[in-house]
Amino acid sequence: MATTATFSDAGRPVANAASTAFSAIGRFLRRIAESSGRVAALNNRVRQAEALMAMSDEQLAERGLRREDIVRHVFSNSWM
Repeated sequence: MATTATFSDAGRPVANAASTAFSAIGRFLRRIAESSGRVAALNNRVRQAEALMAMSDEQLAERGLRREDIVRHVFSNSWM
């Protein structure tokens, strides 16, 4: 008696769907991590601007700044 072995790709679509889903989840988590880094950098800049705004005009002048230039100074090299 002869035996025949057959292999099927029936499980392939499920594996491809799972791979696609996990890739999407990975991209989503990576974007969250990147965004949280941007938010942290922005928070640092806001704190720096607040600290400068709390200074007197004389203190700002000692640093070579005017009150109206604080935001431009703090965010001058940012991605915004």
